[in-house]
Amino acid sequence: MTIQVAMKCVPELDPEFVPAALWNREYAKLAAADPGKRNLALCVERANGCVSRLDTVVLSDSEANRPLTLRYVERIVKFLLWARGGWKLTVAGAPELVPALAEIYSPEGARKFDYAVIGKKIYDHPFTVTGCAYEAAPAAKEIGLKLGGHFDGCRIGFDLGGSDRKCAAVIDGKTVHSEEVVWDPYFQSDINYHIEGIVDSLKRAAAKLPRIDSIGGSAAGVYVDNQPRIASLFRGIPEEQFESRVRPVFLEIAKQFPGIPFVVLNDGEVTALAGAISIGKNALLGLAMGTSEAVGFVTPEGTLTDHLNELAFAPIDYREQNAPVDEWSGDAGVGALYLSQQAVGRLAKRAGFDFPAGTPLPEQLKLVQKAMENDDERAAKIYRTIGSYLGYAVGHYAMFYPMENLLLLGRVSSGKGGSIILDVARDVLAKEFPELKVEFHIPDEAFKRHGQAVIAATLPEL
Repeated sequence: MTIQVAMKCVPELDPEFVPAALWNREYAKLAAADPGKRNLALCVERANGCVSRLDTVVLSDSEANRPLTLRYVERIVKFLLWARGGWKLTVAGAPELVPALAEIYSPEGARKFDYAVIGKKIYDHPFTVTGCAYEAAPAAKEIGLKLGGHFDGCRIGFDLGGSDRKCAAVIDGKTVHSEEVVWDPYFQSDINYHIEGIVDSLKRAAAKLPRIDSIGGSAAGVYVDNQPRIASLFRGIPEEQFESRVRPVFLEIAKQFPGIPFVVLNDGEVTALAGAISIGKNALLGLAMGTSEAVGFVTPEGTLTDHLNELAFAPIDYREQNAPVDEWSGDAGVGALYLSQQAVGRLAKRAGFDFPAGTPLPEQLKLVQKAMENDDERAAKIYRTIGSYLGYAVGHYAMFYPMENLLLLGRVSSGKGGSIILDVARDVLAKEFPELKVEFHIPDEAFKRHGQAVIAATLPEL
């Protein structure tokens, strides 16, 4: 048994794309028509006993159905692990899936990256898979956190990306300094490169303030108590130095500013905060298309959660052959390859651009943006394709997030190209997911480029 999907808004440079939302929709139709269908709960436990739970319906257990159901469930598990986080997965209602998932998420399995990172590295527990009856599934237990939105005093905010670092100085909510410095942190093997760059930006901002009351930061990766557990910015540091040099990096930087509150959050969370504060609305997914894909979510109640929201690793393309593969995690079809400057680089050749060998992705993006400003149809095709990706991704994200608003940030969304992306994404939602009432927002250019640094400055409470 196989599933075929028909798109109403085919990405013109990538017609083989298989939207996760449409594939799951077709699977749900098959399951609904199956007399032997079963209720299934997928529960992931993380720190402090918190549990996220997703309930669905799967096909009856048969040799013919098992491959399809395993693919359906495994892709949802992968999404849950990076959207919610958790070191323990409970599969409630389909016992035949437990051994298969345990093998996939094992030290030698197809998802060995996820096994290693989502378990010991982030949560200090070995990742485990267990099963139980549907009726015995753990109940959901979630928490909300109120952070950010503090504008009083003299504050510094920074935002660390893969191609530049931004830093802002803010006095009682007014930005008095904002700058962007190009850097190349990804493959630097000496942590001092990162430390010196960050401290330099902080000191340049400090020079614009009469005093420093607090420092807030935004950076890609997973952060617990200001310590990176996984972060692409430090990928060049030898693994054996991660615990001793990378984890305490912001604690060491904070020592240079003694007595000053210092908070670092995932850049996706700061994106979401920026959106909620700037437009005055909650139930908001903030999505930054930059070096990678950064996502954060502000709940309908206006709080953040302890969820990971690392959707760069979450799958949105279910094609089984020829899907682009993330060179870090080894998985195919994940968000970073479709909703970031990596997507621009991947699509540029198909669009007809011929960049010199070795042209860095940030430079490729700049050249595509320049072409778009001149109404180059090649660039327009790239942006229309990414817009289609985004529309279908939002359709899939709605399975996991009760969102009413989406704020789009990041370099890829700048200029004329950003408007094209949003127009196409809205068209996808209207044609494929009319039941979703998601309002898209895009800030002005200055806010898109520096808004995260400014909002990061509001994180600490004085």
